[in-house]
Amino acid sequence: MAPGKGGEQVNSTSINSLRPNELDFENAGIKRHAELEKRVMRKIDFWLVGFYSFVYIFRVIDSSNYSNAAIINLEAGTGIKKELGFTPSQWAWTQSIFSYSYLVFEPTNTILLKSFKPSRWMFVLIMSWGICACSAGAAQNFPGMMCVRFAIGIAEAGFYPAVLYHMAFWYKPSEMPWRIALFYSLGQLAGALSGLLAYAISFMDGAGGLSGWRWLFILEGLPAILLSVVALLGLPDYPETARMLTEEEREFLKDRLSSSAPSGKDKSWDWDAIKVLFSSPTVYTFTLYWIGHGIGGFGVNYALPTVIYELGFTSTALSQLMNIPPYVACFLFLNTVGHVLHKGWIRPWTTAVAIESTTIVCYIILITVRNSVVKYLALIVATACAGSAYPVIWPERIRALEGTVAAGIGIGLTNAMAQFSGIAGPHIYDTVFGPTYRVSYR
Repeated sequence: MAPGKGGEQVNSTSINSLRPNELDFENAGIKRHAELEKRVMRKIDFWLVGFYSFVYIFRVIDSSNYSNAAIINLEAGTGIKKELGFTPSQWAWTQSIFSYSYLVFEPTNTILLKSFKPSRWMFVLIMSWGICACSAGAAQNFPGMMCVRFAIGIAEAGFYPAVLYHMAFWYKPSEMPWRIALFYSLGQLAGALSGLLAYAISFMDGAGGLSGWRWLFILEGLPAILLSVVALLGLPDYPETARMLTEEEREFLKDRLSSSAPSGKDKSWDWDAIKVLFSSPTVYTFTLYWIGHGIGGFGVNYALPTVIYELGFTSTALSQLMNIPPYVACFLFLNTVGHVLHKGWIRPWTTAVAIESTTIVCYIILITVRNSVVKYLALIVATACAGSAYPVIWPERIRALEGTVAAGIGIGLTNAMAQFSGIAGPHIYDTVFGPTYRVSYR
């Protein structure tokens, strides 16, 4: 240190005192670091955002097309409800049983990532739901469909929270908002794709002696079986073991993550972390939010094709196509929100309050207004808001979790609370209450 004006001490190694060749070396180091980070993050994003998003599209198609099956080929007399002899109550139960299995198995399925490598566990989950989804096309009665739907729920339950858990091994919490938004929004876009596929597959009614709804389940379960093999062979597990990374890239990732982040090396059960998790008020505040939004905001998604059809201004085939705008609106809205959140222009909780308030206004319109076009426009906005609330808050939930065990149980438990939407939704939007659903909302 050398004395400066007024007795101040001046750092002789400050940037301003560096010689030109030292400045060049400093700039070259910064440039190499930026290039390394860009290269590493591109590799990670390809699998953890790109591949998982692609798989999630088919996961959403598998689950949402049960709602599409409710009205496929209805006028032809080969609809699923007529062929299997379902009453409105039985149909609602075959929908909600799916969410009961989710509710029970999401926390346990997620934490199993501690015992199994993500690539192997994802192979089991994706392969299982693909086989079960195809099996739904062979159901012959109410008990058979209940068993198949429960099995699909068990298999699919671990996927979404396990993806978020897996991301926590690789990304900082600050890097996750737009990635979760993109991942989740592509799943919402799959809701639009499912309607388009249901419309196309409806023309296969009678092909090979099978009804259109059976083809719907069979054809949309097959891609999952193929993708499970890709997950087993290519999905990277942890930063410290990823074959796609060089040793330099592994060290870079290790150094940039906080010490409280989940680690693939941590295979032990930290019971103290579990006690801390359940003593934290965030467990209960996030749980209440997930339950509240699930029942009040997300429930309509489980019966959207039927709700649109009961507006009374379209056929069953065109109703499948009219499922597309609500999900496209959700995709566009969620990516816009994810971008501005990533930029820091808005705050997550303020955004969540605005989303919930808008949803409430839309539901008031659905219950009170009689015009079908106005109802449909309100459905578009409500669906866009319903699909955007959870991704906005997920980074905040993950940020509040520390350690491998706490993160796994916390993510799985929190997401399990969202399944009350699938339990209540099919009964609230039972066809006996349509098209206003005033009775069920009392």
